[in-house]
Amino acid sequence: MIVRAWRGRTERSRQHLYPDHFKRTVLPELKVIEGFVGASLSSQQQGAEVEFMVLTRWTSMDAIRAFAGEDVDKAVVEPAAMAALTSYDRTVCHYTVLDEIGWVNFEVPE
Repeated sequence: MIVRAWRGRTERSRQHLYPDHFKRTVLPELKVIEGFVGASLSSQQQGAEVEFMVLTRWTSMDAIRAFAGEDVDKAVVEPAAMAALTSYDRTVCHYTVLDEIGWVNFEVPE
């Protein structure tokens, strides 16, 4: 299993925009890709900004290539995501999962 990690930032006053995009656009697109296992979106307040961390889970680098293309280290950031963020990482990091206990699937209350 491989975890793909990416971060983006925005102003507190616009912090709802990226989670809305993630839920309505990103997740439905990911769910249909063979080898996609799961995703999480986390946030952290950083002064006047909010930072988001997206962790996606994949069965293999080939599955990631189906999503990201041949340059797997390049972030995939759609125009709507760019519009919701003030800055974002242009590259991603990949981590091989060595050990794990449980992957909780839950809905965040709105």
